[in-house]
Amino acid sequence: MTSLLQIILQKEVLFMIERDTIRLLRECDAGVKMGVTAINDVMESVKDPELKNSLDKSMNENRELAHELQKALADYNDRGKDPDPIAKEMAHLKTGFRLKMSRTDNTVADLVTDGCNMGIKSINRYMNKYKAADERSKNLAKRISDIEENLAFDIRKFL
Repeated sequence: MTSLLQIILQKEVLFMIERDTIRLLRECDAGVKMGVTAINDVMESVKDPELKNSLDKSMNENRELAHELQKALADYNDRGKDPDPIAKEMAHLKTGFRLKMSRTDNTVADLVTDGCNMGIKSINRYMNKYKAADERSKNLAKRISDIEENLAFDIRKFL
């Protein structure tokens, strides 16, 4: 009887790990897609080559991470998740409005910094929510947070 109970408990633990792993990976996927879209939305307004370089570097890191996330999701036969359409549209509208008012590198840096801070906050919330996720997905989530922190730091001089 004890061995049957152990088997049931092991299966339940494995189910929790897989469930939390997939959920964390999906949120990471949506977050990276949101970040790439946000950078694309501001890129044509950037004048300073150093700011453009920082944004390009972050964009490339996000794209590389997106490929890794897709591979991880494929391991679970999952396609990932798109960003919430309402949140995506609200961000797009805010960006468009702010850039119409002031098309400067300062405005771009301010918008991107806000986006980075929201991304860091969200990804940490999901890491706390999906504690049973496997180490691979947690490491991918931490990399997202690191990319966002590095970008926000790199562009501070433009605020």
